[in-house]
Amino acid sequence: MRGLPIVVDELLNEYIDLVNEYMPNQLEGLYLHGSLALDAFVEGSSDIDFIAVTKSGLTVSEFKKAEEIHGILAEKYQFPEMDGVYLTQNDLGTLCECFFYNNGTMNYGHFLNPVTWWLLQKNGIVIYGAVPVIEINDNELVSYTYENMNTYWASRIQSFEESIDELTQIADSEIDKEVEWMVLGLLRQFYTLREKDIISKQGAGEYSLEHLPEKWHPIIVDAINIRRGEENRHYTRKRDRIKETIKLSKYLISQSAAIKNR
Repeated sequence: MRGLPIVVDELLNEYIDLVNEYMPNQLEGLYLHGSLALDAFVEGSSDIDFIAVTKSGLTVSEFKKAEEIHGILAEKYQFPEMDGVYLTQNDLGTLCECFFYNNGTMNYGHFLNPVTWWLLQKNGIVIYGAVPVIEINDNELVSYTYENMNTYWASRIQSFEESIDELTQIADSEIDKEVEWMVLGLLRQFYTLREKDIISKQGAGEYSLEHLPEKWHPIIVDAINIRRGEENRHYTRKRDRIKETIKLSKYLISQSAAIKNR
C-alpha cells in the first residue's frame, strides 16, 4: 500500500477500529479513490473518498451507528472530511442506490458514478480486505463525462450567470471557491474526453495550459493559484473573474461533442 498522509492514516485506523467495535464482523473491505488515489491530496481541503464494503447491507440500527462513527471522527478531525459509500461485494462496479456519507450526514440514494469505479480499478488504494475486481470500459467513462458536462455543469453555469450581480457582493474567498470548482472541475472533464482517463484538478489545469488557446490561460492560472493557496490573480475584480469563468465553461461545453467524437 502506498504511503498516506499521517492524518489520513490515523483517521482511517480509528475509523476501522470504530466500525469493528460498533458493527462487529461487518467490515469486509475499505478502499480509497479520489485525490488520494491520484496522489493529489491537499491537506486542509481534500476529502477522504472511501468505499466501505460490508458483509451485508446496513440495517437501520447500523445506519445510525455509522452516523455516530462519522460524528465521532468529525468532532476529532476538522480535516480531512470523509466522503463515501457503504456497499456489499455484489454492489461493486454498479450504479445502485446505497447508503453514503457526504457533507457530514448519512443518506441513502444515488451517489455512485463511473468515475468512482474507473479510479478504483486503475488507481484505487486498498486499506482493508481483498483487492476488488471492477469492470468498466472507456466508453462508459466518456459517456458519463459528456452527459455530466451537458446537464449538471450546464445548469450550474446558467445559474452562475444569472446571479452575477448577487455574486459580486459576496466575499472574495467564496468567489474563489466557485472559480476553482468550476474551472478545474470542467477541465478535468475536458481531459477525460480527450484522454479517456482521469487526472487531478491541478493536473487538469496544467494539462489545459498546453492544449487550450492562450486566451483562456489567465483564468486557468487563477484557478490553479486558488487551488495552491496562492494570492496572485490575473483577474483582480470579482466580476471579471466570474465572467471569465463563465466564458471558459461555456466554451468547454460547446466543444464537448467534437472532443468526444474526434
